[in-house]
Amino acid sequence: MDLNAQKSSTHMRSQRCGSLRNGVHSLSKNVKASISLSTGTATRLPPKTLLHSNLRLSSFTRGPLRFSYFSTTTETAPLSTRISIDSKLPDSSGEPQTITVPDLNKSKEAILFAVPDNSLSTLSHSELNHVKNSDDRILKDQKREEHVRKLRILLQQRRLATAQRLIKSLIDSKVLFSSPSDLLDHFSSSNPSLKGTFSGMILRVCAESKLVNESLELIDLMRKDGFFPALDAFNSLLGCLASVSQFDRVLSLFDDAVDSGISLDKFAYGKAVQSAVKTGDLKRGLELFKCMKEKRLGVSVFVYNVLINGFCKEQRMSDAGQLFDEMLKRKLVPSQITYNTLIDGYCKVGNLAEAFNVRERMKLDNVPPSLITFNSLLNGLCRMGRVEEVTNVLKEMELHGVLPDGFTYSILLDGHSKCGNPNAMLVLFEEAIAKGIQINGYTCGVLLNGLCKAGMMERAEEILKKLMENSFAPTEVVYNTILKGYCQANKMEKAFSIFEQMESIGLRPSCVSFNSLINKFCEMGNMDEAEEWIKKMREMGVAPTAETYNTLIDGYGRKCRFERCFEILEGMENQGLKPNVVTYGSLIHRLCENGKLVEAEVLLADMVGRGFVPNVQIYNMVIDGYCNAGKLTRAFGFLDEMSKHNIVPTIVTYNALINGLCKRGKLEEAEHLVSEIINRGLNPDVITYNSLIHGCLRSGNVSKSLVMYETMKKMGIRPTLPTFHVLISGCSKMGLLLVNKIYQEMLQFRLTPDRVIYNALIHAYAEHGDLEKAEGFCDEMINMGIDLDRMTYSSLIFGLLKMGKVQEVVELVNDMKAKGLFLKANTYILLIEGYCEIKDFQGAYAWYREMVENGFLLTASVCQELISGLIKEGRFKEVQIIRSEMNVKGLDDWSMGEDHSAAVTK
Repeated sequence: MDLNAQKSSTHMRSQRCGSLRNGVHSLSKNVKASISLSTGTATRLPPKTLLHSNLRLSSFTRGPLRFSYFSTTTETAPLSTRISIDSKLPDSSGEPQTITVPDLNKSKEAILFAVPDNSLSTLSHSELNHVKNSDDRILKDQKREEHVRKLRILLQQRRLATAQRLIKSLIDSKVLFSSPSDLLDHFSSSNPSLKGTFSGMILRVCAESKLVNESLELIDLMRKDGFFPALDAFNSLLGCLASVSQFDRVLSLFDDAVDSGISLDKFAYGKAVQSAVKTGDLKRGLELFKCMKEKRLGVSVFVYNVLINGFCKEQRMSDAGQLFDEMLKRKLVPSQITYNTLIDGYCKVGNLAEAFNVRERMKLDNVPPSLITFNSLLNGLCRMGRVEEVTNVLKEMELHGVLPDGFTYSILLDGHSKCGNPNAMLVLFEEAIAKGIQINGYTCGVLLNGLCKAGMMERAEEILKKLMENSFAPTEVVYNTILKGYCQANKMEKAFSIFEQMESIGLRPSCVSFNSLINKFCEMGNMDEAEEWIKKMREMGVAPTAETYNTLIDGYGRKCRFERCFEILEGMENQGLKPNVVTYGSLIHRLCENGKLVEAEVLLADMVGRGFVPNVQIYNMVIDGYCNAGKLTRAFGFLDEMSKHNIVPTIVTYNALINGLCKRGKLEEAEHLVSEIINRGLNPDVITYNSLIHGCLRSGNVSKSLVMYETMKKMGIRPTLPTFHVLISGCSKMGLLLVNKIYQEMLQFRLTPDRVIYNALIHAYAEHGDLEKAEGFCDEMINMGIDLDRMTYSSLIFGLLKMGKVQEVVELVNDMKAKGLFLKANTYILLIEGYCEIKDFQGAYAWYREMVENGFLLTASVCQELISGLIKEGRFKEVQIIRSEMNVKGLDDWSMGEDHSAAVTK
């Protein structure tokens, strides 16, 4: 064995990597062997002939080698053969056998190799791997060169499609080239004259394969080298980036190309317009659009669709309509996308008439509607509460063979939910199930939310159970919907049950779950229970959020426990939670509501000092607080402050000010403010006109209130129940014909009377002596499930007293007491005044005694009327009692007059 080979340097071994050298260190004296083989396969001698071996591995040879086997223990002739890859070697019995290198490595057996010269060397396994890797690199380099050569030939022959397919396969495999940049580098180094052509081609392949990062790396390399890709490759890159919403990169590349003086086509400009609009820069999109027209690039329908969509998103429907008209003038044919975009835009701004006009135009142009078309129209109708009209749209869908999907049913369910039609929702749900519509989490949430809002939580639970039986996996959101429904219905035990069910099926209650319960307890004023649930929340590893603390602050604010509110505010900061605008808004709202305007201003200043900018809602709260307190100068001062901070007042701001002016009888100033609203581009709403109508009625100007009411209707503003509250009560003095007319109009607007309406009607008819009609409204009220309240009884008592029906009055008062409606001061005053009116002063004095015993005080004017009547009847003792009681209770602002005093002292 040649030991010098083992001591040779790594450098020398790498030079001889073309041939593998190894020798047998120790063999049996009876055996001599010499084996050589080529790459990948080794051959072994039979174990019985090999007593011991201590081998080192060298590199593989490439050509066939000679094998010889000798033995002195037998007289058989020497066996020899030539072998190469996969050749089989003979064993001592003359039968050949083959073994691979991995198999030998597993069994740790020796590998014998012959060498083409007489020198022997030994190598370790790691050294063999190094040699093998070197050999693999050589093969890899050869294959790379071969593919680069093929690509060069294909480009020279203009066989570009074949070249692109080869490039794609090389990029996808990542075997020979680690990246597209690696392939470009190898190609360019040997073919510099074709670098520009090849760069564009490889960029296009990467862009079409949506290899975004690789494409951007290529374009960066190209720009660093000072050249620009072919326009088709550049456009492919822009299209790729736009398809994955990298609109900022599109604009950056587009600007770079324009700044470099590259002449771009309408495709590139189209993608730039799209990217500008998608990033919210509609102004930039319009500038590019103008540039396209100036360059006479030919604006496509795609670009018009993008810009129309941008206008619709900003609710600039007038501009969208003008752009559509421009399309038609340019003889461009609007696509289905154009029409769908416009229809959806008009529906979202509530202009359903124009949306349906566009649909008619769609029919005239023979553009087929899609599911999106119909879903947009249905959504528009449902948003406007016109659910009764959806049937026509559904019929048209059916005529065009367009099948509703899950989103269609979500729209319809939400529409019926907003209109308070839970039974219609249930019918739709059953229909969807029957048609095989897949009910997803969103649709289920809409359905359950609608049922819970209608108080049908048990039905909601039944539906959820049915869906779960059909493999529906409820989410935390679904359970939170039902939990919140039970909270709203004051069924807290059921809410706790839902909470426990969530845990039982592995759904971990979140802060939303806890917040629903905490919010309910705060609404109920049960702050101790709310605090307990916050403790439980922490115990379960759920951290209270800002919303949790905001709820607590609002709860304590309702109870006027403002010190505790400020403690919670401080506690939030200690726990690393920053108070937000809602936190401050909630506390400021409660302070203003309770007339604590100075404290509200201090908190507002603190908010600004902490870096928070008060929003328009917070200013509205403060302005409304000062208006309710009659401090109009300070309220208008905050309006000026809003202007200084560039905070634009809303219709809510102006409504608060108009209401404040109307309450103070300043109707002219209120009307002037309405003009200012219109000049600012705002539209007066029903609240604006309700305040104006109420102000007119409060000042006794019934005719002007009716003018306001008619103006309101002409402007397309739909009256609400509060509109009719003030009209019926305010116009009752004008006679029952007017009252009835107003009431009938209310019914025509499909408004259902509430307790306030019934009480106003009962009072009006009782006041005019039509007790039969008044009692009829009472019966109707009861049938509607509305309990009679003190106001109802007071109106009936007033009517009966006017007719002198004393006995019926007593019965009515007894009925009132039996129902737990104990008399208040105003009812006692009504009774005393009524009895005095019919000259029953003894009966009036009896009601006075009951009133005093219940802790109420009679007004001076009624007291004088009662005393005058008692004196006339000679009941001086009762007069003396009343006078002394009134003096004791501090009623100093009345006097009986000389005649009365003289009569009492006689």
